[in-house]
Amino acid sequence: MTASKRARKEGQSNSETEVSNKIFTIPNIITFIRLLMIPAFFVLLIDGHDILATILFAIAASTDWIDGQIARRTNSVSKLGQLLDPTVDRLLMIVGVIGLFMVGRLPLWIIIIVIGRDLCMLIGGAYLLKRYRIKIAVIYAGKVVTTLLFVGFVGLLMGVPMTPAFDVCTFSWLPGFNGESVAWGIWFVYAGICFGIVTTGIYVSKALHALSNARQKKDC
Repeated sequence: MTASKRARKEGQSNSETEVSNKIFTIPNIITFIRLLMIPAFFVLLIDGHDILATILFAIAASTDWIDGQIARRTNSVSKLGQLLDPTVDRLLMIVGVIGLFMVGRLPLWIIIIVIGRDLCMLIGGAYLLKRYRIKIAVIYAGKVVTTLLFVGFVGLLMGVPMTPAFDVCTFSWLPGFNGESVAWGIWFVYAGICFGIVTTGIYVSKALHALSNARQKKDC
C-alpha cells in the first residue's frame, strides 16, 4: 500500500469514528429517557404491576438498539453517548436482576454472576479511562449477551408460557433442571450467562493488551 493510499484510508477511518462533545443529541436524549425508565420499572415490579413493568422494561431494553443506530446513521456519535449508553445498559441489567430476585423469579447465584460481571466492567472501564485514558470499545458479542439477558428477563417478567424442565436434580436454586416447570425466559438467561463468560474473557484480553501498549508508550 502506498503512503498516499494509507493516508486516505486512515483519514476515512478517523472520519468514521469521529465523536463530538455534544450533549443534547437525539441518541443521548433517548438514552436519558431510558435512564429514567429504570426506577419506574423497579417500582412497578415491586408493586406487583407485572404487565406494566414488563412493557417498560422491554421498551427500555429495545431502545438501546435504536439510539445506537441513530447515532451511527446520523453521524451524531458523542463522547457522552459512548460513556452513558453502556452504563445505562448495565444499570438496567443490575436493577432487572435485583427486581426479579426480590419477587422470587431468579436465584441468588445468577444475581451474583450478572451483577459481579457488570460491576467489574464498570469499575475496570472507569479505572482504565481515568488512569490511562483507555476506553475499551463495546464488541458485538457483548451486545448479544445483553440481548439474551434482556429477552430472558422479559420472559421471566411475563411468567408465561411455562416450559418443561429437565429432571436432573432437586436443587431449588437451579430452575429448569429440578423437574419443575419454568418460565421460558430462564433459558435465555442461561445462554446469556454462558456467552457472557466468554465475552468477559475477550474484554479482559483487550484491556490487558491496551494497558500494555499504554505503559510501553509511557516508558518511551
